[in-house]
Amino acid sequence: MPEITWKPHKSATHGRLSKADRDLLPTTAFAFPKTRKEPMTDASHVRDAMSRFNQVEAVTDSERDLAFSNIQKAAKHFDIQINETHWRQFGAKRV
Repeated sequence: MPEITWKPHKSATHGRLSKADRDLLPTTAFAFPKTRKEPMTDASHVRDAMSRFNQVEAVTDSERDLAFSNIQKAAKHFDIQINETHWRQFGAKRV
């Protein structure tokens, strides 16, 4: 398991982030810190990161491993239940 990098941003931003707000966020606020993709500053952004996980392009499997761990930590912080146990389950059809 990769070392988790996500940390709650002390001035949590709710709602839509402007480009300026996003640019000011530390890398620790993103699911994908290296590429600064999928900011997670509040519960709705964590849910967005979960739903858009499979749409993120140009990242490696190890970056996805880290992003999944970051999403799990952020979800726990914001009291969001995650049913998936591995990132490959995001977007998988349930029968």
